[in-house]
Amino acid sequence: MSEPVHLKSSFDIEKSLEEIYTGGKVVVTKDNKTLITTIGEDVRIMDLESGQIVHTLEGEADVVTCLVARPEGNHLVTASRSLLLRIWEIATGKEIRSWKAHQAPVLTMDFDPTSTLVATGSADSTIKLWDVDRGFCTHNLTGHSGIVSIVKFHPNAKQLKLVSGADDCTIRIWDLTEKRCISVLDSHVSVIRGLDFTKDGSQLISCARDKVVNLWDFKSGNLLKTLPILESVEAVGVLTAAPHGVQASKDDLFIYTGGDKGFIRIWNVRTGQCVAQDKSGVIGGHTIMDVQLLKSRNQLMAVTSDQNLFFFNGTTLDKVKQIVGYNDEILDATFVGPDHTKIAVATNSEQIRIFDLETTDCEILQGHKEMVISLDKSSDGTLLISGSKDHRALVWRMNEHSKFDCVGECVGHTEAVGAVAFSRRFSSFAVTGSQDRTIKVWDLSTIADDHIAKLKTLYTFQAHEKDINSIAIAPNDKVFATGSQDKTAKIWSVSDGSLLGVCKGHKRGVWCVEFSPVDQVLATSSGDKTIKLWSIRDFTCLKTLEGHLNSVLRVRFISMGMQLVSSGSDGLVKLWTIKTSECVETLDKHEDKVWALSVRKDEKQIASGGVDSAIHLWKDVTIEKEEQKQAENENKVLKEQDLSNFLLKKDYRNAVLLALELRQPMRLLKIFSQLIEAKDDSDSLLGSKALELVLGNLEDDKIELLLLYVRDWNTNTKHSQTSQAILRVVLEKLPQERILGLAKSKEILEALLPYTERHYQHADQLMSGSYLIDYTLHAMDNLLQLDENLEDEMDDN
Repeated sequence: MSEPVHLKSSFDIEKSLEEIYTGGKVVVTKDNKTLITTIGEDVRIMDLESGQIVHTLEGEADVVTCLVARPEGNHLVTASRSLLLRIWEIATGKEIRSWKAHQAPVLTMDFDPTSTLVATGSADSTIKLWDVDRGFCTHNLTGHSGIVSIVKFHPNAKQLKLVSGADDCTIRIWDLTEKRCISVLDSHVSVIRGLDFTKDGSQLISCARDKVVNLWDFKSGNLLKTLPILESVEAVGVLTAAPHGVQASKDDLFIYTGGDKGFIRIWNVRTGQCVAQDKSGVIGGHTIMDVQLLKSRNQLMAVTSDQNLFFFNGTTLDKVKQIVGYNDEILDATFVGPDHTKIAVATNSEQIRIFDLETTDCEILQGHKEMVISLDKSSDGTLLISGSKDHRALVWRMNEHSKFDCVGECVGHTEAVGAVAFSRRFSSFAVTGSQDRTIKVWDLSTIADDHIAKLKTLYTFQAHEKDINSIAIAPNDKVFATGSQDKTAKIWSVSDGSLLGVCKGHKRGVWCVEFSPVDQVLATSSGDKTIKLWSIRDFTCLKTLEGHLNSVLRVRFISMGMQLVSSGSDGLVKLWTIKTSECVETLDKHEDKVWALSVRKDEKQIASGGVDSAIHLWKDVTIEKEEQKQAENENKVLKEQDLSNFLLKKDYRNAVLLALELRQPMRLLKIFSQLIEAKDDSDSLLGSKALELVLGNLEDDKIELLLLYVRDWNTNTKHSQTSQAILRVVLEKLPQERILGLAKSKEILEALLPYTERHYQHADQLMSGSYLIDYTLHAMDNLLQLDENLEDEMDDN
């Protein structure tokens, strides 16, 4: 027997693939475990192993111009256009100190080997050194006549030397003990972009955009060698070992370079020859802005102009990993791979990005000439089809290395291909829909692994009067549905493309169509903010689900067709139960339109992606939430019993604490009222000195909760005496600073004051009334006494 279907009710974010880099400086900590990147005015700190963002250091609306990590690995220094230097604690993401550094933005920084001093090079042509821990400037070095582009400390801490380069094409060596420039190296004819030392610190390597690398004797300042690189060099560094397959002698010095041609190359400085080069072409010809050596990993990290980070094996130059810094708008996404551990993403570009969800490594598929706007996978996850604005659809197959190769090309549409779909059972055909309003069905039997096959169409026909937005194929591969901007969804026969029925009822264009996995039902989502369920037998509308605030862009069946998940232009992802037409949960994490929605085969994850460049992976936590709720209820029952026992024992101290924990304000009010009325302890406002001590030792969250209850009780004259007594005890026992430091202190005080004044006015009126009664009674006593005296006189007479 099959297990009963579990209806889902709760999803939490398990992982997010968000933008982490939009340009600027990238830093890896010395232990090679943490990646630090800039994204506008913010800084992202990411765990390099898991790919998860650990902290986001939020700036103050000013772009970060430079950053550097302390060699010890515990602090980060950032510079921004506001001319401030800030020190952050990497582990917690807290800002420690900030100060103004230069008269112009800081563009380069470096820490000395002892982690004591940080050097800052600025657009004001000066270099300053700062004592990080004590926060003051130790050196102010002037001499460059242009923007300082790079600073580098000598690796030997005893040397106390600093090297700097600028756009005046010179390199200066500074003696920090004497606080002066001791040498000027003048050979480059362009801005200096890279500096590095040999292992023993005796030689200096420099590069510039003049397409050469120079080797200098550090002590004498003499130029030892010039290597023509034949590209504008943006980064240079010294390798600690020879590349794979290269015979090295003891005199050989190997360096790496990266520049505008988009290749990492390794050079033997002694021979002047390029001995290794990345030939994979994964960088795609984009300019390499920076290259860093990760020694403990034996990797080279290249930062490219298209905001991507590539990690190469330092010996073989094989690509190890790629991290995408910025995805732009997410237009479509689908889980791929036999076990759905990868996700294919169409962004606002001609590339398809395949993310490994476990490592966040990214494979980029190149093939389309214009923006990719639609994706679909085969039922086994090994085939992928993509539709693009270049009027083509491409078919990709996963190879034995879990990489995707292009194996088929669908050519024939005259407009952008906005919708694609694979057959569900055997992946024998594919259907494409275009802005040219036609549908084409393609034969996949001719695809092979050794070449890109030109696929043939089985038939073509005009399907709609406007753009086709979505295509879905039924689980039995006998019919398929199309959704269009003409406000209709149509159902067609796969065998000959004949029209079987039209689903009319939406008031705006249909963005998505989806077949139920078990029932003869079609779901459609539309720009009219609704989702409709249609019968495939008679094409009538069975249900209409309303709840989105804007266009519903995607809809998917889950839970064996008993539930739906949808996404819309309102940035919301909603979970629906079809039987009750109820929205069970709303997932609100995106900041803009959610175009992409995909469900993992085992339905344990849902992926959503939107215009905000973020891909969120939602994990089904229904069972965990139910178990947690059950455990909380059981715990609550036990605590309720404990509370009853405390009240029976007249243990009011523990009873009050437990009532606060259980958040039972009326029960708490009853306890306080009974104590004040009983007045067991005549010296206490609350009737118990022990209870007053308890209130004085409450934690801040409990104090705030109690004051919120007092605020509510104080609005009722009946409970005012109790609330005022508690308030007085709290004010006497706790310092004012602590009460004012509560998050809701202002709200509480603003609500307490008017009612408290009203209660005192009422008490004052009662007091005045009591004086009148006293006077009246006293006057009556005098009258009675007068009457008695008169009667006595009359009796005497």
